[in-house]
Amino acid sequence: MKKTAMLIPLLVVFSLSLFGCAKEDSSIIKIGVIAELTGDIPAVGASCKNAAELAVSEINEAGGVQLADKKYPVKLIIEDNAGKADQSASSAQKLITQQKVTAIVGPNASRYALPAAEIAETGKVLLITPWSTAPKTTLDSRTNASKKYVFRACFIDPFQGGVLAKFALDNLKLKKAAVLYDVASEYNKGIAEIFKEVYEQNGGTVVAFETYTTNDKDFSSQLTKIKQAEPDVIFLPNYYSEVPLQIQQAKRLGITVPFIGSDSWGSEELLKLCGTDCEGYYFSTHYAADAATEVTKKFIASYKAKYGTTPDDVAALTYDSFGLLWQALQTAGKNDRQSVRDALAKIPQYEGVTGNMQFAEGSGDPVKSAVILKIKDGKFTWFSNARP
Repeated sequence: MKKTAMLIPLLVVFSLSLFGCAKEDSSIIKIGVIAELTGDIPAVGASCKNAAELAVSEINEAGGVQLADKKYPVKLIIEDNAGKADQSASSAQKLITQQKVTAIVGPNASRYALPAAEIAETGKVLLITPWSTAPKTTLDSRTNASKKYVFRACFIDPFQGGVLAKFALDNLKLKKAAVLYDVASEYNKGIAEIFKEVYEQNGGTVVAFETYTTNDKDFSSQLTKIKQAEPDVIFLPNYYSEVPLQIQQAKRLGITVPFIGSDSWGSEELLKLCGTDCEGYYFSTHYAADAATEVTKKFIASYKAKYGTTPDDVAALTYDSFGLLWQALQTAGKNDRQSVRDALAKIPQYEGVTGNMQFAEGSGDPVKSAVILKIKDGKFTWFSNARP
């Protein structure tokens, strides 16, 4: 018995030396994901997680990522940022220093992508955000030059804001607009300001420019001012979880003019929460499931088969983020952080679920088109494309 008792601590020490202090497993590729699984926009996190798991399962079923003359399986490590900026940063730090990932996909919302992007840039690890459209995400806050390690799969707010301003003027023929936006959110604030600038430059008048703060529930004061300003259209560049309440409160105040929105409307949760109150309204987004290319149709079919629902724009952009990553890994030919980053920056063109894209030299922002969707018969339906 004494001999057995003496052997146990020796075995523990041996196990720690063998496993706890072992070198990183070079036979697998570790990819991190930071998603909003809990918090204020859980539908966004769920879509991101689903698409990430689909992309990784497909590549692993094919034997893994081809690096030179060998295939390597992928291990996915998912972190929940809980809809918090500080947790986004700590999740990025954990994935980089503890999990030793090759690259990170996410976060999605700009207010969470920004802090994670700062950590990735400092740590010199590639980060691809699927859905963050705020220009600052890929810009170095100290120099205002492009970050070297941060990329995105989506268009940016100056393009989207301009598309929506011109759509309201040219397509809808509405000359007076009001805007209600979250002043505490980089995404909402940025796109609201761009919309106002382009709308007024092209002959429109913004008659009310009202703000609120994240997690506010009562918008009656702002909406009363908007009603008094008598706009022809109201722009809500706000998240799917907020828009239904804002529209419902507006209608209770007797506001009857149409609303338009941005890509943050794109979750099917909006349809469930808003119901017929959102019928007939338009918003800009990244892809249209009902006007799909063959590449997109294949993705939609695979996603539906796995999850039983049509993928939203976050899912499509996440899937494209992984597609970009696979192409960068294969081009690099080795599982090395710097090599993968350099390979991604030089991709000449990528045919994705959300359209063709390429990165301008020295920029992490892809050149790609936007889509205008209309809410018709309780569904998101394609209306038009808007090219850069």
